[in-house]
Amino acid sequence: MAIQLLNDIIVIFIISIVAIFVGHRLKVPVVVGFLATGVVAGPHGLGLIQEVEQIEVLAEIGVVLLLFAIGIEFSFEKLFRIKRAALLGGPLQVAVTFIVTTFIGIKIGLPSNEAIFAGFLVSLSSTAVVLKIMQDKDEVDTPHGGNTLGVLIFQDIVVVPMMLLTPLLAAQYSESLGMPLLLMLAKGVGIIVLVIVGAKLIVPALLYQVVRLRSSELFLLTVVLICLTVAWISFTAGLSLALGAFLAGLIISESEYSYQALGNILPFRDVFTSFFFVSIGMLLDVGFFLERADLLVAVALGVLILKAAIAGGVSVLLGYPLRTGILVGLALAQIGEFSFILSKTGLDSGIINQFEYQIFLAVSILTMAATPFVIAGSPKAADLLYRLPLPKRLKAGLPFAAIPEKRENHLVIVGYGFVGRTLARAARVGDLSYMVLEMNPEKVRGERANGEPIHYGDATQELVLRHADVDKARVVVVAVSDEMATRRIVELARRINPKVYIMARVRYLNEAAHLYDLGADEVVPEEFETSVGIFSRVLAKYLVPRNEIEKMIVEVRSLGYDMFRNTEIEPAKISDLRRYLPNVEVVTVKVEVRAPACGKTLADIALRKTLGVNVIGIIRESGNVLNPHSDTEIVAGDVLLVLGTSEQIARSRYLFRDPVRYPRAGAGALRPPEEATSGDGEVGSMEDAGAPDRSDRKEG
Repeated sequence: MAIQLLNDIIVIFIISIVAIFVGHRLKVPVVVGFLATGVVAGPHGLGLIQEVEQIEVLAEIGVVLLLFAIGIEFSFEKLFRIKRAALLGGPLQVAVTFIVTTFIGIKIGLPSNEAIFAGFLVSLSSTAVVLKIMQDKDEVDTPHGGNTLGVLIFQDIVVVPMMLLTPLLAAQYSESLGMPLLLMLAKGVGIIVLVIVGAKLIVPALLYQVVRLRSSELFLLTVVLICLTVAWISFTAGLSLALGAFLAGLIISESEYSYQALGNILPFRDVFTSFFFVSIGMLLDVGFFLERADLLVAVALGVLILKAAIAGGVSVLLGYPLRTGILVGLALAQIGEFSFILSKTGLDSGIINQFEYQIFLAVSILTMAATPFVIAGSPKAADLLYRLPLPKRLKAGLPFAAIPEKRENHLVIVGYGFVGRTLARAARVGDLSYMVLEMNPEKVRGERANGEPIHYGDATQELVLRHADVDKARVVVVAVSDEMATRRIVELARRINPKVYIMARVRYLNEAAHLYDLGADEVVPEEFETSVGIFSRVLAKYLVPRNEIEKMIVEVRSLGYDMFRNTEIEPAKISDLRRYLPNVEVVTVKVEVRAPACGKTLADIALRKTLGVNVIGIIRESGNVLNPHSDTEIVAGDVLLVLGTSEQIARSRYLFRDPVRYPRAGAGALRPPEEATSGDGEVGSMEDAGAPDRSDRKEG
């Protein structure tokens, strides 16, 4: 039997690889490939699979891990970002779809419990298929993507009460209905207590003790143990394994170890979930489908139209633009994977018979297989409907219906040692959005208690970086002491986000070349910077002028970095200016009220002529100005992008500062104040020129 099971697994993998390869060429999600594999290899297809029951056991594990991973990914913070779609759009979509489907079922002669159960099945959409397509198209953060995600999150949650209610539907004609209902309520209360106690007390304390040992094997086994234990408790209480797995994931999601747990469990989830979708495909009776193909295709088409109309209508009703509503409706038109779980429960409970079960399977697989093509054609459908003579308010939507912004342009700090801690403190002072990834559990627990946005996670895992929204980040700083881990993190960050600026810290100079090859924009070798700091202090003791020391430091850094960089010059980016023009900087300067330059044009202050400084751009609320003309007026609140040497920029700062706060600049002065330079022509330090100006942030 064991050898036959191994043969079946090999057959599944071979056919799955072929199906996924072909599907990738046709831009069809892998879930559809797995369904097709089950149909072809199953007992109703070519009959290549012999140990069907054993495959179903593996599929059950896949369901457990799938719901466990979804439970980990779910968080109240994520729900809050899309709260309007999740808390209003999701309940409305599920409720209306459920009511309409139940009404249709009763009208065509189904018993009331079967009609209600059909409403459960049809009201759910496929999270796995839809999110995979949207991630590939980079549309998750669009208005329709956020709305769709919010509805899917609610559907994933509402599966829980549906699972609780399904056994009651089988007993609806029983005289003792009240007792199961009270028992269900008692179980629900027990589940809530279990989640609260587990999330707040038991699991965080247990995982904290585990991660202190720094054993990845022990951590993985503990996470799997938590998943299976809670699932077993749920099953023993008369509920489903899948429900228990979801609750286990929800418990872990509230801890600081959720990123790492999900990263560890994901490979196992992907493997076993493939068996789940393959097993669903094996359940489809190909002969049954061919005999009733016309009917099944018609029902599938009716389901697609019904769900698209309801989901799209709910989005428009909530104030989203018509185009967004159409895209959301077509994205949610299929029947989801959780409906398969419910349908199996309904079959085992006797709510539906085998004939109805086969109809459901065929219709569900058809709608899921059609989803990629429906989503691909949804923009054209939206454009066609948008051209109809409809009210402008309907087309434009309401202003409050915008999707909340996702975290973006933030700083990701990997490692919370001295460098990471100092950088986080600087980010707070500069009012920058940032988050920290750290592998030391003591640091994570202590800093989270202080309100630090820090998470426990191994940044060498791609999923952990994606949860940190590296794909939307502006800067990633890798400040860990492990050379191989640093290389891996730099490589992953560059692959996830080709535009992000990556800065890495290394110990030795000879390590930097590898990081530049892997995609780092800037590498800071500790031994090199230490030597620079030492010789600058030695020269200062011998009374070498400060401006000469600064000039020497710039030259040494330029020559030193060029020794391990590729000497072949490539097309330059703005971030490469310091590589080829080591004395040149690009900084942002905010224009304060009553500043000497406020209300004057660039020609009036003659920055380039008198100080050698160029204004290459202006950021303002009314609209950014690129390469401004000389007659462009400077107003309070403008943020100027200024290019020049350190000395030139330092001498120009007085023009943009409030003379009340910085009296040395002189009110209304349009020439460099005498205090800006020392007697020997050396540029004064920030202490000499006045208090630090935190509105100036270096871009390069």
